[in-house]
Amino acid sequence: MDRIYFDNAATTPLDKEVLDAMLPYMTTHFGNPSSIYSYGRESRLAIETARKTVAKLLNAHPGEIFFTSGGTESNNTAILSAIRDLGCRHIITSPIEHHAVLHTVEHYDNADEVTSSFVKLTPDGHIDLADLEEQLSSHEERCLVTLMHANNEIGNLLPIKAVGTLCNKYNAIFHSDCVQTVGHYPIDLRKIPVHFISGAGHKFHGPKGVGILYINDNVKIKPFIFGGGQERNMRAGTENLYGIVGFAKALELAMAHYEKDSRYIQSLKAYMIEQLRLHVKGVQFNGDQEGKCLYTVLSAAFPKTEKSEMILFNLDMNNICVSGGSACSSGADVGSHVIRAINNNPQLVTVRFSFSKHNTAEEVDAVVKKLTELI
Repeated sequence: MDRIYFDNAATTPLDKEVLDAMLPYMTTHFGNPSSIYSYGRESRLAIETARKTVAKLLNAHPGEIFFTSGGTESNNTAILSAIRDLGCRHIITSPIEHHAVLHTVEHYDNADEVTSSFVKLTPDGHIDLADLEEQLSSHEERCLVTLMHANNEIGNLLPIKAVGTLCNKYNAIFHSDCVQTVGHYPIDLRKIPVHFISGAGHKFHGPKGVGILYINDNVKIKPFIFGGGQERNMRAGTENLYGIVGFAKALELAMAHYEKDSRYIQSLKAYMIEQLRLHVKGVQFNGDQEGKCLYTVLSAAFPKTEKSEMILFNLDMNNICVSGGSACSSGADVGSHVIRAINNNPQLVTVRFSFSKHNTAEEVDAVVKKLTELI
């Protein structure tokens, strides 16, 4: 059986067109973007063209787009800057954020630089906006609100404009981890009141090791990494030239084909929900799967039995790639903090299926068939 890859929320395969755009910068156009000769100027031009492309697609100014090594660095930079440069003394986040946010907030809280609190969640895993407003209004000191646009495990979507509007009302800084939505939805940063957003190339068929941090023009911060004048003095270090070129190309392709691809992937997800309900007795779905949810992610919970406890291992043995909770901590099975926060039922075993434009209905059939055998 060929490998079936249903773990696209962890990472995606690189598009051939993206690789083709990157290759010249790995081979002939290898000049250092900081060099003054024409070789370096070509590289510098490629980076600035990529920046303009990304800015245009997100409806931001090129000066608001900074290239980083990925979502984790972008999240760290935004959170540190809010504390160090923007005077935030309290952080409001949620118990279901990615660890790149949770561990960063915990670090600064433990160092007594800030206090932090979690916003309440509704039973289906959405942010309780009334509780967020209550927390914002009760703090005298300036707050940072850091809430992800779409959850990487259950797919729930944040009402990002509503959260941004609340933050504006209480003069709070708003950062949104958009790693699962940049490249998957049209994002218009002129219409969303947000100070920082993070994105990562490898979530939408771009290269690994490159991401963006959007920093709103009205926000003035100091660098996170010191040493050189790169990224307009904001991030020292020789730029990841071919990664940056690849990021822009991948975003361009993703947005050009958004309508067609998102419709197709959404139909695959709906088909899998239907097939699981038909064939697997007692299946449940985590989060708001058929409501305000990522079209790429399906979090299913199966009744716990001796057989289903080994389900991830057995699917792997059958060449089916899925994840249990979040991919970023799959090495040590401590279970998922997200599932614990919304559906702490020890009698259920969670599997996350995440799809891309390369998946097919035949693959869904094969996986559902295999699941019925294994459960």
